[in-house]
Amino acid sequence: MRRHLSTARAVVSPNVGAVHQHVDIERLIELASALIAVGTPNPPGNEAALTGVLRDALAPWHPEWTEIEPAPGRVSLIGRLRRPGTDDVGDRLGATARPTLIVNGHTDVVPAVAERWAHSPFSPVVMNGRLYGRGSADMKGGLAAAICALGTLEAAGGEPSCDIVFQFVADEERGGGLGTRVLMESGLLQGDACVVPEPTSLAVCVAERGLLQGEIVVKGRPAHGSRPREGVSAIEHAAQIVLALHAADFGGPDHPLLGRPTANIGTLHGGSAVNIVAEEARVGFDRRLLPGVSLDDAVGGLRERLWAAGLGGTDFEIEVRDYGEGSEMGAAHPFAELVRRCVASATGDVPPIIGMTFTTDARFLRNQGRIPAVVCGPGDIGQAHGTDEWAPVSQLVDATVAYAQLYCSFGTGWSGTPPAQVTS
Repeated sequence: MRRHLSTARAVVSPNVGAVHQHVDIERLIELASALIAVGTPNPPGNEAALTGVLRDALAPWHPEWTEIEPAPGRVSLIGRLRRPGTDDVGDRLGATARPTLIVNGHTDVVPAVAERWAHSPFSPVVMNGRLYGRGSADMKGGLAAAICALGTLEAAGGEPSCDIVFQFVADEERGGGLGTRVLMESGLLQGDACVVPEPTSLAVCVAERGLLQGEIVVKGRPAHGSRPREGVSAIEHAAQIVLALHAADFGGPDHPLLGRPTANIGTLHGGSAVNIVAEEARVGFDRRLLPGVSLDDAVGGLRERLWAAGLGGTDFEIEVRDYGEGSEMGAAHPFAELVRRCVASATGDVPPIIGMTFTTDARFLRNQGRIPAVVCGPGDIGQAHGTDEWAPVSQLVDATVAYAQLYCSFGTGWSGTPPAQVTS
């Protein structure tokens, strides 16, 4: 049953009330397919290969371009769309008081094993109402919808009520160290709010777990395999570590959107030969954290858990490979409510507020940038990283409409003033 919001269109100009009919579906699929066809699996990334398609797609709106390339081929492309006739000088003189909306999305994808796919992962195809291809859901489909929303809004007789900054960033799939983090460190995360078109099935995400990934290196003492108790087996102690950590309950209250922190043991390597007591073993872990947990706290929590399991005397070291802090904003934040209204006006359904068990680049906006950021995009997260990845064409269309509504309403429907509350 579709629940209609009487307030859903209140922030939208009357001449864009029927935005769906103005979506150029052929262009939407064409752009999404062009983005997918440029393979950018990370590693190695090579996001620079996609900049030409992105520049051409936004060219009709004459953006101001900035490229950031912290490593060869690892390009993040920024395109700023201002009100016609203004520039940096005009902004400083107060010629425009329009707020700035950031659209942040990554252009890298995870690798794909082509022989396991029914169709080539980088040769997109539409079948049975689905767009197939690596990145269709995560998240080149969302990027295409965000770009095509500009043309949809224009065709409907509307225009953005805000400046829009498109941040097409590198390296999100490997933690964002060469992408949004670089933008943050360069002072380029500037705006009033941000939408990240990651796949949420158009639900509105306001919270994410953080992550701690790495290896626990266990040291033993070698001995002849026929006399195992004359040595110290690193593998034996590694097995105890696995039992102590995998799917363990780290305690504490449940987060209303994120549940409890978790730990997964994903890899285990050790020993050099079956007839030698193992001198070293490596336990690969992936711990997911709640917002507010620092790197030191996360590592300390692992140690405490191992000591509680009786492993305090074991010779081990924790090597951190990646850390990303959790993040959240208020579920009733005015910007989250505005995005809900825009989605509801596109679909007829009030989207839920959700949390994500994984991490996106929204954390840089929320934590370091102090910018309200929601994750909301087409496609099911269950399709992300999978074989034969796909996104529903109908949802790509709905996302295009929702983003068009957001562009025209952001400057008037939210600018520090809470819009009318949406109830689910």
